[in-house]
Amino acid sequence: MEPSNRAQYLLKILIQKYINEGIPVGSRNLLDDSGLNISPATVRHVMSDLEELGLIKAPHTSSGRVPTARGYRMFVDTLVRYQSPDTSHMDTIQSEIKKDNYDRGELIEKVSSTLSKITSLAGVVSVPKVKNITLRQIEFLPLSDHRILAILVLNNREVQNRILHTKAKHSPSELQRASNFINENYASQSLNSIRKNLLLDMEKTRESMNQAMQDIISNAQLAIEGAENSGEEFILAGERNLMDFAELSDVNILKPLFDAFAKKRMMIDLLDRSINASGVQIFIGSESGYSLLDDCSVVTAPYQLSDNQVGVLGVIGPKRMAYDRVVPIVDLTAKLLGKAIDSK
Repeated sequence: MEPSNRAQYLLKILIQKYINEGIPVGSRNLLDDSGLNISPATVRHVMSDLEELGLIKAPHTSSGRVPTARGYRMFVDTLVRYQSPDTSHMDTIQSEIKKDNYDRGELIEKVSSTLSKITSLAGVVSVPKVKNITLRQIEFLPLSDHRILAILVLNNREVQNRILHTKAKHSPSELQRASNFINENYASQSLNSIRKNLLLDMEKTRESMNQAMQDIISNAQLAIEGAENSGEEFILAGERNLMDFAELSDVNILKPLFDAFAKKRMMIDLLDRSINASGVQIFIGSESGYSLLDDCSVVTAPYQLSDNQVGVLGVIGPKRMAYDRVVPIVDLTAKLLGKAIDSK
């Protein structure tokens, strides 16, 4: 059954009131805020119907009602009127995004923290995933204790450093010969191609390649694999904001959640599910597929690079978040970030 128009209106008022105040809403307060010329008994009857439909519930022994995840879903899909983002908030984001002195990583970090600040939630931005990462150059520098530093120059100018552990200690000349071999044979190729061909080519030249060269290049393979997978990262900012919401402040809720943030797998999976989406995605409670997020909502939007969706940004907060304000901010920030990265 679908609730009547009047029931949907009262549900909307109840959810808005609960989002703003964070306390269960009673029938008399709901009637006062609704502006409807109906009796308290009618309101109680409507609330009973909404409860039977699973859209609201009574927490503990309270006489008031709060929205369920299903109620929030109806609210964000059909009832809420989304607001245009506040001009000052958008000016803040644009001023940060347009700064020329940020590299890509710094830009992502700044957007995540700014998004957190203006929404008072946790902000998250995934690092862009570039499908064809090209190796421009690789260099090896000797470190102590059988370690070498691999310096990879990728695409136009991105630099990644990887520490590799080798079987033996290698001289600078041995490292130079290994880097020359890779640069001469694989420069300007994609990491995916290099990863597939490097060990295969080593087998063909094994007889003419000494053990030191084999050791170094085998470890270089690990560096290349690490660079290729480094896109599976995200920047999370403002997690402490979640402690300001009573429904999330319990240490038994927050500690496992923060632990999951640190391990990253949960958030990477959730962001990956959003990267090919069309526009904003809203995961309410169990819709995320992770029990640790049952008390949370996650709002995400993909951002583009050269017309390809390469990353996702969003916010994490309680189900009692101001969707009417937050959703447009996430949507517009994704568009602005994509343009900024494209221009850089």
